[in-house]
Amino acid sequence: MHSKVPPQNQIFSQDYAAFLFDMDGTLLNSIAVVERVWREWAVDNGIEPNAFLQRIHGMRASEVVRREAVPGLDVAEQAAMLLQKEMDDVDGILQIPEAAAFLEKLPAGKWAIVTSAARALAERRLAAAGLTPPPVMICAEDVVNGKPDPEGYKKAAEKLGVAPENCVVFEDAPAGIQAGESMGATVVVINATHSHLIETPHLSIGGYGELDVVISESGALRLAGNRG
Repeated sequence: MHSKVPPQNQIFSQDYAAFLFDMDGTLLNSIAVVERVWREWAVDNGIEPNAFLQRIHGMRASEVVRREAVPGLDVAEQAAMLLQKEMDDVDGILQIPEAAAFLEKLPAGKWAIVTSAARALAERRLAAAGLTPPPVMICAEDVVNGKPDPEGYKKAAEKLGVAPENCVVFEDAPAGIQAGESMGATVVVINATHSHLIETPHLSIGGYGELDVVISESGALRLAGNRG
């Protein structure tokens, strides 16, 4: 199953049951931290860092380490070490423009965060960015298969009591976009943090000031373009 890719005016005329947000690159910008920690790891392990940094976004640390298949490395040990380095470094974490204001418009129980970060790291980064975690947050340790598998987004939809195809997935990375597509959700791409814009058929925005949300009497969510 692939996501619906409706024309923008159709996105703005459709009711949705819930909004599901990736975290890094979607609600907050942690690029500075991620690149500091992972560049050092790549150099230490003989991996060319520039190309490497382009292929790590949106994935769990354990899956990145496993994919690189550096001889002699223990995946769990390396992932734990990298998590600690990222926990210790929150310098330069910024909120994506207008993210908090947009989230404050959403009713409780109508949105969730689905992140490839461990829960402790997610909570630390959200706090650094001035964002409050929602009651439903699916983190690295909550899934068997990370993005691009849709398991995390499906779990979030299930916890919110809504059908996956009635959700909007907000994402910034190819792995997460693929996860949203494969469960039939509508996808909105956030392009605020990447130097090279992702080519995508989905609605793409640079910040949440470009969007508004209208809540119907029944509790349905509707996106609107914000021209102000």
